[in-house]
Amino acid sequence: MEVRNSAAMGNSSMAQQQPQTPTASSKHAKTSPNSVDTNSVTQRLQKELMSLMMSGSDLGVSAFPEGESIFSWIGTIEGGKGTIYEGLSYKLSLRFPLDYPFKPPQVKFETTCFHPNVDHYGNICLDILQDKWSSAYDCRTILLSIQSLLGEPNIDSPLNNYAAALWCNQEDYKKMVHRQYMNGEVFES
Repeated sequence: MEVRNSAAMGNSSMAQQQPQTPTASSKHAKTSPNSVDTNSVTQRLQKELMSLMMSGSDLGVSAFPEGESIFSWIGTIEGGKGTIYEGLSYKLSLRFPLDYPFKPPQVKFETTCFHPNVDHYGNICLDILQDKWSSAYDCRTILLSIQSLLGEPNIDSPLNNYAAALWCNQEDYKKMVHRQYMNGEVFES
């Protein structure tokens, strides 16, 4: 008959059954698979800000962080030369997500803008802000695209049906643009 040391046997079987708890250092070394590196996003936004500042306002677009957060900007777009919007300046808000540039920012007109692709809340229908977004785009690209959209709306995909219908009568359209801009009116479509 074989005799085993029950004390030794109990300790070894207990060691096999108890899960090992990670040390404090190994807990902090692992990152969640869903975590976001906000530092790289912050660096990207800082580079975009420098690029915008270096390009100057020759393009008629500008943007700067609003307050302390690099994720919230206020942009300005000047109406393009030769368009109905020439001489008008529009303020926009840009809210960058934590996973930017892999997701587009939320961009919205803060100044009332009468336009086929802008609703009465300031939301913008522009493909690069939705399904055609690319991480290669930056704030400057977005602002220039919106500036271009002002003079060349997509009337086949309107957010403001009245503006889309009025677009073919440029004289009346221009009057409505200027009236709403000057009065800050919001047209319910």
